[in-house]
Amino acid sequence: MLRPVLLSLVFLSACGGPRQASPGPEPETRSPEQHAQSAGPDDSLAALYDNPFFLPPAPDLDTLALAAELAAEMRQAADSAADEAVLEALAEAEPTGRGSADAIEGRDTKALANAVTWDIDVETYNGHHRVRWYLDFFLGPGRDRMGIWLNRMQRYEPMIRERLSQEGMPGDLVYLALIESGFSNTATSRAKAVGMWQFMKGTAKYYDLRVDSWVDERRDPFLATDAAVRHLRDLNGRFGSLYLAAAAYNAGSGRVSRGLRRIREDDADQTSDAAFFRLYDTRLLHRETRDYVPKLIAAALIAKEPARYGFTVTPAEPLVYDSIVVPTMTGLDVIARLADTTVAAVRELNPQFLRLTTPPGNASVVRLPPGHGPMTVAAYAELPPEKRVTFVEHFVVSGETMGGIARKYRVSSQLLADANPRVNPRRLRIGQRLVVPTGGAISSSMARRMSDPVPAAGTNTSGYHRVKRGETLSGIADEYGVSQRELRLWNKLDARGLIRAGQRLRVSPPGTKAPIAPRTHIVRWGDTLSGLAKRYGVSVAELRRANGLSAAMTLRAGDSLKIPG
Repeated sequence: MLRPVLLSLVFLSACGGPRQASPGPEPETRSPEQHAQSAGPDDSLAALYDNPFFLPPAPDLDTLALAAELAAEMRQAADSAADEAVLEALAEAEPTGRGSADAIEGRDTKALANAVTWDIDVETYNGHHRVRWYLDFFLGPGRDRMGIWLNRMQRYEPMIRERLSQEGMPGDLVYLALIESGFSNTATSRAKAVGMWQFMKGTAKYYDLRVDSWVDERRDPFLATDAAVRHLRDLNGRFGSLYLAAAAYNAGSGRVSRGLRRIREDDADQTSDAAFFRLYDTRLLHRETRDYVPKLIAAALIAKEPARYGFTVTPAEPLVYDSIVVPTMTGLDVIARLADTTVAAVRELNPQFLRLTTPPGNASVVRLPPGHGPMTVAAYAELPPEKRVTFVEHFVVSGETMGGIARKYRVSSQLLADANPRVNPRRLRIGQRLVVPTGGAISSSMARRMSDPVPAAGTNTSGYHRVKRGETLSGIADEYGVSQRELRLWNKLDARGLIRAGQRLRVSPPGTKAPIAPRTHIVRWGDTLSGLAKRYGVSVAELRRANGLSAAMTLRAGDSLKIPG
């Protein structure tokens, strides 16, 4: 079996030259308050323009290249929309009847299942009526999309099977990703689960995936697969059954445990796959969870032998890439130019980046098409630091105007306005973030998309929040940075603050939009307040104030810290 290959891993020093050990010191980042205190001629790119050796970079792409980039984005968006439509239909399907797929072109599914090797128990349950119903779905209304998913799977299957094997888990669990997302890294459910493995935000953070407004590692196929395999390993260790573990992956371990307690019998094994189907018959699980395992078995039957079901799958090489580490915030358009490739190619290999730049404040791993790593390293070493981004961020301070900011960075007011279409130039707010293009008209287009990034999952700007099962008023108040008293007032709740699943709550004052949920950081071993302050561009004092920490208090792994700003 072919294995994914990491062709090269090259570290770049903070000054641009290659070295072996460390990506170098983290760049300095500043909060809006720090900008307000130190704003001046030397606090922007304006000072650099006075250097006769520095000129704004010329446009990097011609009009045809830009059109090709935008067309690629549109194709990806259309592909994601088609995925979403079928995945939603799959999740919301209410099977009726017993299905007819037990006879596919004269071949019995029992015989088909026994004709290949499995490491999950497909043979015992492939005749279940719900399995046959989902076979009908995949061979009927979902057929076109299933064909695309099966071909998409070819790139990821070797990597996923290898990771499952490393944890002692069956390789056929790879088919969970087929029913979760169709192997789409950008899939997002209505419940805000994201990525190939459809992680919710809380579970993602528990398994050390970064989720914020710059990076969402649930979209990273390698990091998300590692987290998913560890999660499945933990669930299998708890329940002792792959099918119970799969049900818990879908619904949560608590719901499955409660169901098992309800059906406990002295002579029944509570850690077998049969226990799942006893749960299925009792209807103690929600319909989606009850159908999750039959759906998995149906998808596995097709994916194991697609040709038998009339699918044509083109063999594809597993993902192969070069990997570099950039020490500071760098535009993906700049990296693409240095690598002599397209922005679309860089974004395809790095779907975790939510903006067209790597995040500020720390080094980032960037994957590139194979063979492009060494040349990128060499070119990056010659790149002046001020040319690593074709746009910069500016935080508005008291008394500033759009025209004044444009003059400060020596760009036109129109160019600045075009790059920030959601900003009212006549009503700037202190602390407001502006994206300033510094590299010509093409960079203005890039900057405009940076100013409107993919929203972080869970972020709400509508002014309302739909209550989910298990949520509390205090938890919702914390999420949106408001008090419980304000939530009770805005929603006319009594002193008890009782809420119910499905209820629509106002989370900001009438006439305003919802506040952005504050950033949080889950403390890991070795984290320090000073290190986190530097990473997030805030002061130690601000971190202490935001989290009510005294000078004598220390951090503990697993603590959740609010990041101000």
